[in-house]
Amino acid sequence: MDDQPDRRAVLQTSAAAMLASSAPALAAAPDIVKMPDIVNMDARSLSEAIAAKKLSCAEVMTAYLDHIAALNPKVNAIVALQDRDGLMAQARAHDALLAKGQSMGVLHGFPHAVKDLQPVKGIISTSGSPILKDFVPSQDSLTVERMRAAGAIFIGKTNAPEFGLGSHTYNSVYGATHNAYDQGKSAGGSSGGAAVSLALQMLPVADGSDYGGSLRNPAGWNNVVGMRGSIGLVPVAGEDVWQPSMGVVGAMGRSVADLALLLSTQAGYDARAPLSMDGSGARFLGPLESNVKGKRIGWLGDLGGAVPYEPGVLELCRAALKTFESIGCTVETANPKASVEDAWQSFVTLRQYQQGAAFRAYYADPAKRALLKPEAIYEVEGGLKLSAYDVTTASIARTRWSNAFHALFAQYDYLVMPTAQLFAFDINEHWPRAIAGKTMRTYHEWMMGVCMVTLTGCPSLAVPAGFSPSGQAMGIQIIGPVHHDMECLKLGHAYEQASNWTAKRPPPLLRG
Repeated sequence: MDDQPDRRAVLQTSAAAMLASSAPALAAAPDIVKMPDIVNMDARSLSEAIAAKKLSCAEVMTAYLDHIAALNPKVNAIVALQDRDGLMAQARAHDALLAKGQSMGVLHGFPHAVKDLQPVKGIISTSGSPILKDFVPSQDSLTVERMRAAGAIFIGKTNAPEFGLGSHTYNSVYGATHNAYDQGKSAGGSSGGAAVSLALQMLPVADGSDYGGSLRNPAGWNNVVGMRGSIGLVPVAGEDVWQPSMGVVGAMGRSVADLALLLSTQAGYDARAPLSMDGSGARFLGPLESNVKGKRIGWLGDLGGAVPYEPGVLELCRAALKTFESIGCTVETANPKASVEDAWQSFVTLRQYQQGAAFRAYYADPAKRALLKPEAIYEVEGGLKLSAYDVTTASIARTRWSNAFHALFAQYDYLVMPTAQLFAFDINEHWPRAIAGKTMRTYHEWMMGVCMVTLTGCPSLAVPAGFSPSGQAMGIQIIGPVHHDMECLKLGHAYEQASNWTAKRPPPLLRG
């Protein structure tokens, strides 16, 4: 792309500045890092150690592949794993570049598995569908292209539900991904493989995507962080660049700082995505420390009783609000003055319009239609019934909801609510049929709470909120005004420093 050379220079300069600012930490680090300790390193420290040649890319690759071999069979999070010899050869080639003083960027030498909804050149990319079980792309997606340019080495894919439909990661190609904390439970989705890979330290960072909570729910259920950014923060190219989807591509990490590191490579304007936000992603390498004392937070909870929650979820998240208060924030109950049901119906319509179109060609072929999951057929058949006027009416209803939602930011700096309406359910269940006695009308209504945030276009950062008495993880969303993505990261970082859930409650598979 035209602006790629300049963009790489900016990122490499920013990376150098980050390394320089971290000099005391590097100086204190041991000259030799033991193999088992490599996978324990946070992504920023790993990036610094590779750049400073305290670790070789080959050592990093060896440590991660060994760790994946030990743990991935228990959870099925990473799929399409590539040949070890080939990956080691790529790692040594990255070392050779460093020996010449050439760093590709902040992800130089990072083993990385891409969510299996994104095409990666030369690696089988199924989207979880038997229709695409043998599909090998000839080129990268825009996001993958950027991560590759920043030095990532692609070791495979992270598992996802078929075409990303549903917030539970299972498909007929690879099977189900197991929750990092309880292998009998769902990992969430659709970025379930990504979240579990992070929680079990099988990847330094992970990419994902989010339409109806796909970066937020799995982060919450696996005690890591995930961010749905403002629409256009991470550019997405495609056949239609003028009708923006409610879906976004984003980043996940074991910490807010690690997430921001990956986001620095993903974000930034690209001419192939003309509605993408101006500026460079390098700004996300900046300091996350900020004074949050006095910040006003609105607790959305169950949106005035309109959204059902399993017993224990709201109570756990209310307890997490005390952490915000402990760092100087004020918390009050807030509620948008608009109909949740009208907003939900607009979401259903707009999703059928946007998602159904993607599967219509498969639906039109009887042989391929037989291979589609029921949820895909639901979206197509719903979309076939819509008129242009139906879509316009739904968009207007969405606008009424988002205007009411944004009006709250005149009173609050941030809004917060849970990342899911229930704790992780049995892995053999396709989707919850009821919550707190209320029957779910669709396969995705059990994620209504996060879908209400999707409709607003606001950035939403999922951070860990704690654990149920039975050990099930739950997260909380930190929601900011549109384009205030960095502010969400700063509050999330402050909250993380005070709560420290990811560090103090590792999964049993790691503790064992």
